[in-house]
Amino acid sequence: MDKNILITGGAGFIGSHLVDRLLAENGWRVAVVDNFNGFYDPAIKRANLAPHAADSRFRLYEADICSAESLHEIFAENRFDAIVHLAAWAGVRPSLLNPKLYNEVNVCGTLNLLDLAKEFGVRQFVFGSSSSVYGINSKIPFSEDDRIAQPISPYAATKAAGELLCHTYSHLYDVRTVCLRFFTVYGARQRPDLAIHKFSKLIWDEKPIPVFGDGTTRRDYTYVDDIVQGVRAAIDYDRAQHEIFNLGESQTIELKDLIALLEESLGKKAIIDRQPMQPGDVPLTFADISKARNLLGYNPTTKIGQGIPKFAEWFVERQQRAAVEAV
Repeated sequence: MDKNILITGGAGFIGSHLVDRLLAENGWRVAVVDNFNGFYDPAIKRANLAPHAADSRFRLYEADICSAESLHEIFAENRFDAIVHLAAWAGVRPSLLNPKLYNEVNVCGTLNLLDLAKEFGVRQFVFGSSSSVYGINSKIPFSEDDRIAQPISPYAATKAAGELLCHTYSHLYDVRTVCLRFFTVYGARQRPDLAIHKFSKLIWDEKPIPVFGDGTTRRDYTYVDDIVQGVRAAIDYDRAQHEIFNLGESQTIELKDLIALLEESLGKKAIIDRQPMQPGDVPLTFADISKARNLLGYNPTTKIGQGIPKFAEWFVERQQRAAVEAV
């Protein structure tokens, strides 16, 4: 008998790849909740799910996780076996401008879903968290046992709060919760506001790239296929009632070297516009993934030197198609 799973934010970057993965398997009925907000062009998200529109195992609900009433109707109709909660207002820098919105969606929306998991007896709740919860962490690489009491952006604080709510509901209401700390995910369908996609567009259009700081900040970039592999394993994880895992590549690259790799992959030179460091940004992210390897069987395979050319191939094809359509 097929299992029913809910993916919130399932029309987005990571969510749509997870939908692809589950529907490629046998035994899943996939429901997506997405409100198609204007954070970026909703047409992009609709296109992400278009290949599944005719699949009888797929349902799309245009709903807001802040509406407990709308969610209740969806839960009553489906009786889910598992939830993967990826819906959120994303981004460190935008959260500085509207922290109340981030709290409403990322904290209150998560609470709505946990309440419904409790009410409807959903036993598995996978929460998409973020490496930003570590803040400026002096211990390298970042481990799940490190303290996360000093986030430096509202976005990071809301993700830390979501993890704490997951722990509380796991302890009180027998909902197994698995929190996944994603480390800078990239690949085909990446949101246009994220650095790799944004830089690629500016390089392609021969416009200046705003580089905050001296280019020596380092990130642990993780290819989307590797992230989806970790999320898929978390859906089946049953060895503990509450668990937290880093999902990263466990390899860092400096910003200036990332730009050089993009230049090589796109065949164009970047124009650099130096800017001061931004509030809320951290100088380094670096995942210790030994726990995920041991308990989830997580095994990332796409290093940045392979992943950027793969992303660039998708990006260039998309730009060329858009140019033809514009004629």
